[in-house]
Amino acid sequence: MKNSSNNNNSSSTNHSQFDHKSPRNDESSTTIDSRFNQTLKNVQGLLKGRSIPGKVLLTRRSDPADELNMPSPDYRRSQSAKDIRTSEQANKLPEKVVQSTSKEDNTPNVGKLKLTTSNIENVSNEVQSSSIGARATDSARVMKFTKELSGTTVRLERLRELAWSGVPPYMRPTTWRLLLGYAPPNSDRREGILRRKRLEYLDCLSQFYDIPDTERSDDEINMLRQIAVDCPRTVPDVSFFQQEQVQKSLERVLYTWAIRHPASGYVQGINDLVTPFLVVFLSEHLEGSIDTWLISTLSLQKISEIEADCYWCLSKLLDGMQDHYTFAQPGIQRLVFKLKEIVRRIDEPVSRHMEEQGLEFLQFAFRWFNCLLIREIPFHLVTRLWDTYLAEGDALPDFLVYIYASFLLTWSDELQKLDFQEMVMFLQHLPTQNWSHQELEMVLSRAYMWHSMFNSSPRHLAS
Repeated sequence: MKNSSNNNNSSSTNHSQFDHKSPRNDESSTTIDSRFNQTLKNVQGLLKGRSIPGKVLLTRRSDPADELNMPSPDYRRSQSAKDIRTSEQANKLPEKVVQSTSKEDNTPNVGKLKLTTSNIENVSNEVQSSSIGARATDSARVMKFTKELSGTTVRLERLRELAWSGVPPYMRPTTWRLLLGYAPPNSDRREGILRRKRLEYLDCLSQFYDIPDTERSDDEINMLRQIAVDCPRTVPDVSFFQQEQVQKSLERVLYTWAIRHPASGYVQGINDLVTPFLVVFLSEHLEGSIDTWLISTLSLQKISEIEADCYWCLSKLLDGMQDHYTFAQPGIQRLVFKLKEIVRRIDEPVSRHMEEQGLEFLQFAFRWFNCLLIREIPFHLVTRLWDTYLAEGDALPDFLVYIYASFLLTWSDELQKLDFQEMVMFLQHLPTQNWSHQELEMVLSRAYMWHSMFNSSPRHLAS
């Protein structure tokens, strides 16, 4: 988000600011759209119904390891270079918890609802006061998850509310299967359905994968070769994925999925999408850091079950975004265009600078949508990000736009100082190597806020 030093610059663009710490000389002016007021309250914990950032960002909690001593898999990438930019925000976390206030009700109106990032700086600074890494594993949330998952029938809407803000690592496999609709909410039917789906995957392997090339078409042979080339390139800086047996598992899942989805077939980037499922479902059987995992220690039956879970969960995920991977990938192009419009409304100066420099959003954002940001952030944060992805359900494609707008505008100040070539290089190698949960939670909180303001008001995005 923009720091306060840029507030004066943004005020010169003839758009009013919303900083509730600044003096108000016109208390009687028309109040802002009620959606904005309500959104501020949402982020401050007043939201009823959806337990998204507002309710869970209010309390600084102790380190989860101290509180519960629950080990969780370490998915950290091995870092070959130091982060070229550390987060100043993370070093300035306020100690006070968020206090709700009625001052937002008197916020002056803005003509076009042009929102610079400084408009929500105060709310976001308060949001940072939570110890995000502890959030998914604090005792109160663990109890809520335990209660929800132990029932005879899981209430999926309630589970989505809880999962949006992070899932305890050891509950993640079960939660993800439920959120994606792979496992049924009824616990009595769950084991039988999973067994049947895993056997169905084995049948697919024998029918499509475990056959000689003489029984494949030329297109199928070429597709299998491309997958075999891409698997060793998948998450190259995490050593676990360099194990030959891991790459074979990825290959089987990807080829089987592609054969059974001929409208799209295999598209580069889908290989990245299997990796969060693989590490989450493996975490049920392997302990410690992912760097110490050896898939060869598992039985072939266990590996087959994990592959099946990955296959079916990948299928469920991509069912809602099929046009992202069909010819010309129109779904991604549509979302990139929407991203450009939202960035223009939220941060007009950086949008104008990018346009003046001739930088097209497709040049950097296409990969974001294609790989769902997996290549842009440290791998140990990916599963936390995907908790929110899967909690969004069918609404995920539209919400991705707001996540990526928030992600991009993290570097608003830096981008405005760069020329075209420098921006291209910067956006291809974003300084996220040292990111922690705090930076990711800030991105998600801003995204939720902007989604609440704009998604149901398309005219706000009109020229």
